[in-house]
Amino acid sequence: MMRTILIDDESLARDVVKYYLSSFPDIEIVAECNDGFEGIKAITQHQPDFIFLDIQMPKINGFEMLELVDKHPAVIFTTAFDEYAIKAFEVNAVDYLLKPIEKSRFDQAIQKLPARLNNGDSSTQELLDSAALNPAQNNRVVVKKNGVIKIIAVTDIHYLEADDDYVKLSTTEGIFHKNKTMSFFEQTLESSQFIRIHRSYIINLAQVTKIELKEKDSYIVLLKSEIWLPVSKTGYIKLKAALGM
Repeated sequence: MMRTILIDDESLARDVVKYYLSSFPDIEIVAECNDGFEGIKAITQHQPDFIFLDIQMPKINGFEMLELVDKHPAVIFTTAFDEYAIKAFEVNAVDYLLKPIEKSRFDQAIQKLPARLNNGDSSTQELLDSAALNPAQNNRVVVKKNGVIKIIAVTDIHYLEADDDYVKLSTTEGIFHKNKTMSFFEQTLESSQFIRIHRSYIINLAQVTKIELKEKDSYIVLLKSEIWLPVSKTGYIKLKAALGM
C-alpha cells in the first residue's frame, strides 16, 4: 500500500485526483491540505510515499513548502501554470500534470511511481535547486524558526553570512537561518542588488553607507545597521563596480 497526501487550495482539484485514485486501490490518501502550511504538518505527521502538490497556493507556494520539509517525499505536481513545466521538473519530479487533468495522463503519472519512489528525497532536492533559478522564486525567502514559518522579502535582508551548514540571514526583523549554501544565494539573488564581498558574506547594496581602508589592500564596509563587514580583494573589485566607483 502506497500512502499519499493531496495538497491543493482548490477543493475541486483535490476531488478530481481522489476520483482518479479510486482506480488504484493500492494507494491510500492519508490527508488533504488546503495550503503549504497544512502540507508541512501533514507530511511530518504521516510521512507519505509521495504527494500531489499544486505550485501556486496562498501563503507559501509548493516549492517553498518543499524547502521546509525535513524529508522529501516523491512529488507529482498538479497545476494550471504551464510556465513551470520546464525540463528540470520533468526530470526530477515523478510527473507534472496540467489542469484540467485528463484521466489517461493521470494514469501515466501513477505508472511512473514505482521507479521514482526510491529517489524521492534526492530528486526533489534537485528539483528545488532548479526551481530556485526561476526569477519568480527569488523575491522572498521562506524560513522556519522555533517551529514558526516566516516569509522574508529579499529587500529586507541586510546581509548573509556563512554559518557552518547554514546561511545566516540578517534582516529587518532579526536573524534567521536557511539550510542552503552561500553559492546558492550568490547564484539566485539578483546580482544588481546583492554582492558577495567575501567568502563568508553577501551584502544588500542598498544597505551600504561607507567603505573604508582598514590596512594595506584590506577594506571594510559599513551597513545601515551599524555592522562592519570585511571585504576581500575580489569582493572590493565587485563592490566598486556595482557602486560605480
